[in-house]
Amino acid sequence: MNKTLKNTFQLNIGPQHPSTHGVLRCIEELDGERIKSLDFVVGYLHRGMEKMAENMTCLQYLPVVDRVDYLSGFFCSQAYLSAIETSLNFELPKKAQYIRVLTMELNRISSHLLWLASFLMDLGATSPYFYCFRERESILDIFENITGARMMYNYYTFGGVKSDISAEILDKIAEFLDEFPSHVKEYENIITNNPIFLDRTKEIGVISLKQAQNFGLTGVNLRASGSKADLRKDKPYLIYSELDFDVPFSIYGDAYTRYQMRIREMLESRKIALQCIEWLRKNISDDKVNLNINSKTVKIDEGLTIGSVEAPRGEIMCWLWGNGTNTPERVKWRTPSFYALQVLPEIMKGKMYSDLMSAFGSLDVIMPEVDR
Repeated sequence: MNKTLKNTFQLNIGPQHPSTHGVLRCIEELDGERIKSLDFVVGYLHRGMEKMAENMTCLQYLPVVDRVDYLSGFFCSQAYLSAIETSLNFELPKKAQYIRVLTMELNRISSHLLWLASFLMDLGATSPYFYCFRERESILDIFENITGARMMYNYYTFGGVKSDISAEILDKIAEFLDEFPSHVKEYENIITNNPIFLDRTKEIGVISLKQAQNFGLTGVNLRASGSKADLRKDKPYLIYSELDFDVPFSIYGDAYTRYQMRIREMLESRKIALQCIEWLRKNISDDKVNLNINSKTVKIDEGLTIGSVEAPRGEIMCWLWGNGTNTPERVKWRTPSFYALQVLPEIMKGKMYSDLMSAFGSLDVIMPEVDR
C-alpha cells in the first residue's frame, strides 16, 4: 500500500454559493464526511468603508455609514453619531432619543426576520421565508414613510433626527406591533417543534461560554452561550435606562438555542417599541427632534472618541480619531459578524460536513459587514 496517499480531500464552498450569505469561500479538508479543518477566504466584498472616511467630511460620510451593515442601518448611524456627539458634548432632545430607539428596535425585528427567513432557506425550508418577509415588508413600509427609504435611511443626523414622526405613522406602527405576536406564533407553529428542524439544529454548532468570550462574540451568539451581556443594560445609552425590557439568554449554545433567543428578542424589541410609542404620543406636540446644528461646520475635537451600540448581530463600535477639522483623521469599525465567522473552524472540527450550514446560518453572519 502506498502510505503517501492522503485519506482526506479538499472541498471549496463558494465564493458563489447561496448559503454563504454573500461572497465567502470556505475551504474544508474532509475525512470522509467529517470536517478535519476549515478555513475562510474573505475580502471579496471589501469596499474601503474606513479609508473613505479619511477623505470625506463628517457630513459626506454619514450616508455611507448605513452600508457598513446594510440590514442594520440605524444602528451603524447611531454608533458613528454617538462618537461625534460624545466628542462635541451634544445632549440630544428627549424626543429624538425616543425616535432613535423606536426605529432601532423596529430595525432589530426586521433584521431578525430576514435572518430567520434565510436560515430556514439554508436548511431547505421555503415556507417560513414568505411568512417572515410578509412582516418585514410591513416594517420597511413604515421606514419608507418615516425616512423616504426602505434600507439605506440616512435619517439620523448630528444632534437628533432629520424629521418628526407623525401621529398617523405611530398608529401604523402600533397596529403592526399589536398583530406581531400572532405572527411569531405562526412561525413557531411551523418551526419550533418541527422534527427535521430539531434534527438539524439541536446540539449542532455548540459554542461554550468560554469559546464565545475567547473569540469576542457579542449579541445573541454570546447570550445563547450563557452570558447576559447587552449594552442596553450594561452601559445604557439614549433612553434605554428608562425602559422596561428583559435580555433573553440561555446556556446551551447550539443552533437551536440561537433561534430561540432571536425569537424572544423580537418580542422584547416589540415591548420596547410600544413604550416608545406611548411616550411619543404623550409628547406629540413637542417638535424639538434635533439641535439644528449646521452639520457642514461640525468639527471633531482632537483625540479618540468611541461610539457603540447593541445591534441585531451584536456590538457595533466606531472608533473616531479627530484632528480639530470636519474630516476625521481615522475611522475604525468593530462589527460582530467578523468575530462570529472566526469561531466556526473551532466548533466544526471533527463534525459532520452536513452540519456546517446549520451552524454557519445560525450565527447570522453578514458578509459585507465582515469585509467592510
